[in-house]
Amino acid sequence: MILSCDDYMAFDATGLADLVRRGDVPSTAPTEAAIARIEAQNPRLNAVVERAYDMARAAARRTDPGAPLKGVPFLAKDLNIDVAGLHLTASCRWLSELPAAEVDAPLAARWRAAGLAILGRTNTPEFAAEFVTEPTWRGATRNPWDLTRSPGGSSGGEAAAIAAGLSAAGLGSDSGGSVRIPAHFAGICSLKPTPGRIPGRGHLPPCVGPFSILGAIGPMARTIADVALLFGTLAGQDPLDPVSPPVLLREPGTEELRSNRIGFFEDDGMVPVTAETRAAVQSAAAVLRSAGFRVEPFRPSTLEALRKLWVKFFVQCGAMFYGSEIRGREEQLSPIFKEFLGFDADLPALTANELLEAWAELDLLRSRTLEEMGTYPVLLCPVASVPAFRHGERRWDVAGQSVKYMDAWRYSQWFNVLAAPAAVVPVGQSSDGLPIGVQIVARPFADETALAIAGMIDREFGFRIPPLAVEL
Repeated sequence: MILSCDDYMAFDATGLADLVRRGDVPSTAPTEAAIARIEAQNPRLNAVVERAYDMARAAARRTDPGAPLKGVPFLAKDLNIDVAGLHLTASCRWLSELPAAEVDAPLAARWRAAGLAILGRTNTPEFAAEFVTEPTWRGATRNPWDLTRSPGGSSGGEAAAIAAGLSAAGLGSDSGGSVRIPAHFAGICSLKPTPGRIPGRGHLPPCVGPFSILGAIGPMARTIADVALLFGTLAGQDPLDPVSPPVLLREPGTEELRSNRIGFFEDDGMVPVTAETRAAVQSAAAVLRSAGFRVEPFRPSTLEALRKLWVKFFVQCGAMFYGSEIRGREEQLSPIFKEFLGFDADLPALTANELLEAWAELDLLRSRTLEEMGTYPVLLCPVASVPAFRHGERRWDVAGQSVKYMDAWRYSQWFNVLAAPAAVVPVGQSSDGLPIGVQIVARPFADETALAIAGMIDREFGFRIPPLAVEL
């Protein structure tokens, strides 16, 4: 059987792996179909920035009948993890001049063992510090739903590639919504896991200090079933990663899942969301009620305090971390990274005492939030205030209120500070036909619960093929 580009889009990663396992197609067939799609569509999308076709073909040809994802084409964000033979640049011009990695990070070794055929790297904003994918020297990545719109960031290249069928699945990273917002913008699924459950050693920049709590490596795919398969394949303790926990995978049963009371909220009472976003949350809540869950209105009281801490750690500490790297190279920085540094410049400088107090407050707020989630251990809420926006936009009128750029993403940032797993599933659509996702959040280390409940929603709604994906 020859796998055409159209045939290929009809299968998710699980389906492609089944085709290869049964011998219905050659093990290289999915990879060749993905390569054809990249060559046809990437000139318009600008999602893939480094190609590794020979590496992917070699991986697909390897004989390993036990590999669960043999021959499945796969992409990774350009700061996600070290891969022998590939560059890791974080979309920074001077880092692009360094030689390719010589050794796989532990996570890369795991995906090779699983049989995934890595096709290359996807675009990201410089140092993954923004919510759009617009690095200067590589150009902007475009959304396959509308080329005038952003696929979000910082895993925007990854989301655009998966939605358009340039790969079946991939990995991003998330310190403030970076796998969830692009999934919401591009109409795919993703998971920000509990930090460390998928090892982050080898990530650029390193997941250390406050980013060991905020940051997580997350799978992205067109279905939650594929996201769960990637999570189950790649998760597990890295003994050299101090935040990688010895937590075994679980498969919660139906009754255990239904014992979780679900709290839902359509907005945080401060920054509004679009009417279609509210409707998407309500639709997801209705599906879960029909599945036998108790779904009730609930909103943690700590959200604004958590968000203020996120600003201190992500924006202010992030700018401090980058200081030594960029010193003397300021003229080489992309405009979008300069914009990120401008957010920090607008804030009063953190003193050592304020940073210490913030660190202590972080633990206290996490404890208080988890106490409130004792009654509602699963939350259902928006991913962002707005769907995919046009390139260059930084402010929107929502429900009669002006929503600023950094405020629109607060719905994702809370759960980085909480170190909680959060899955995204496409549910609704805007008046322009753009996808709108919802977010399913569980307590730390209950990743499997978030995925299982998200899967129930995904089976009801499911992935829609964006216009560009059928324009070959």
